[in-house]
Amino acid sequence: MSVRRTAPSNVLTATVDKAARWAQTRSMFPATFGLACCAIEMMATGAPHNDLARFGMEVFRASPRQADLMIVAGRVSQKMAPVLRQVYDQMPDPKWVISMGACASTGGMFNNYALVQGVDQIVPVDIYVPGCPPGPQGLMHGILTLHDRIMAGKA
Repeated sequence: MSVRRTAPSNVLTATVDKAARWAQTRSMFPATFGLACCAIEMMATGAPHNDLARFGMEVFRASPRQADLMIVAGRVSQKMAPVLRQVYDQMPDPKWVISMGACASTGGMFNNYALVQGVDQIVPVDIYVPGCPPGPQGLMHGILTLHDRIMAGKA
């Protein structure tokens, strides 16, 4: 006769990696890099109507040393590109980047020498949020997509 042992119903089991990924997704601190009209929509995402606090992201960090998510919102000029890279380099690892809007992702309608034609030429981008400008719901969808990729171990 064999005795089957099971864990009590009040015990939670998980791997250390999965618990760490869960903690990372529930405590992301975004660094704001608002450069144009998309920044207004990014600010609206933090407003009470949209409530980023339910994802643990209510505090937008002013210092890159305290942030692990960079949201690039708007067009990036050639003069701003080195500053963007410097802020990204100052962020601690692991770090992620969301490109918000058509201008940040591809240069948008501004195809000229003064603007970078996609922020992915400066920093590696994890999530692209389309639109001109994308609304708060679009940014929240991008954030949740990033959460899913982190939990799956793909980001």
